[in-house]
Amino acid sequence: MAGPIRPSSSPKTAPPVKTLYFDSNYLFRLYSTEPGATEVQALAGTADSLVTAWHGRAELASILLRKRREAALAEEALEEIRCQIRDDREMALIEFLPLTEDVLKRLESVLAAAPATTNIRAADALHLACAAEHGFSEVYSNDRLFLAAAPLFGLIGVNVIPNS
Repeated sequence: MAGPIRPSSSPKTAPPVKTLYFDSNYLFRLYSTEPGATEVQALAGTADSLVTAWHGRAELASILLRKRREAALAEEALEEIRCQIRDDREMALIEFLPLTEDVLKRLESVLAAAPATTNIRAADALHLACAAEHGFSEVYSNDRLFLAAAPLFGLIGVNVIPNS
């Protein structure tokens, strides 16, 4: 008969969860065959989960509409992507982070202090403020304006897509 199980002398901790912050263009590449998709998919494979700002969901829907308008993807492919995004959201593989009052305050203070030559779109500023406010140090995108503005928010902008 075995004796009682004794607690170990050192506490066990779960390994840290690796979460990456992708902008909407990077998220779309998870479901596409566009240039850069292979690199983005490989990067995503190193993570336990992916996040983006809450408005990224609307941006993904807009990307799909643009692909439909441009006839870049068949309707069946678009529907398959929509379903996969929904499934990934429901399985918490992709999380859409809230745009809180603190996120907006950070955005306003960073942009108020930014050099006058700064060129940043509102949606990108929301992404960057959201990532910073939620404690990320890196953000992933291939958008040059997004990447250039990342340091204003204390973030490192990373692009794994060559020649983009």
